[in-house]
Amino acid sequence: MIRILIADDQALVRGGFRMILDAQEDIEVVGEAVDGAQAVEEALRLHPDLVVMDIRMPGIDGIEATRRLLAAGSRARVLILTTFDLDEYVYEAMRAGASGFLLKDVSPGQLTEAVRTVAAGEALLAPAITRRLIERFMRRPHPGSKLPAELEQLTPRELDVLRLLARGLSNAEIAEELILGAATIKTHVAGVLGKLGVRDRVQAVVAAYESGLIEPGAGD
Repeated sequence: MIRILIADDQALVRGGFRMILDAQEDIEVVGEAVDGAQAVEEALRLHPDLVVMDIRMPGIDGIEATRRLLAAGSRARVLILTTFDLDEYVYEAMRAGASGFLLKDVSPGQLTEAVRTVAAGEALLAPAITRRLIERFMRRPHPGSKLPAELEQLTPRELDVLRLLARGLSNAEIAEELILGAATIKTHVAGVLGKLGVRDRVQAVVAAYESGLIEPGAGD
């Protein structure tokens, strides 16, 4: 069962999301929050698997709430939902630790599939969008600078896997590309995340680009 917390300042939106998600046999909405501060409080109290988080809320917004959740050690993943299709919001949400991003005009089916995808540990952001965001907003390393110590810990095979993650490939696609088994790729992905000190693929991809390991547009 995937346990969900919904954070949005609009009661109608919260009610609609709850109705859609609670109708699924494998999803349970365990709580709601009206702003970012309450989202953090309720997430730390209820320990959901996933927080469906609006960006624009009174007081503490969804991006800052996401930062605070991670800083507090919450294991809940965050799926950002918003009406604002603005690159800077998406990128800041990624950097804050969000695992996915969707606009509120998605269909009920897309919403439930997004919840399942993010709860399973997969990133939810199109590769082309990821590259566009990083090209525009990433903090580039100084020319000639060394890779961060965390990246230097990766084995050559783990670096291969990270480069393919940065291109948006799934585990199955990476396995096909490297001619390896799916279980082996899953182990390599876990190794990459552990050594980088991140908990999912989105943060690993951001780290790969911001360190200079991957150049924007590579693999297009």
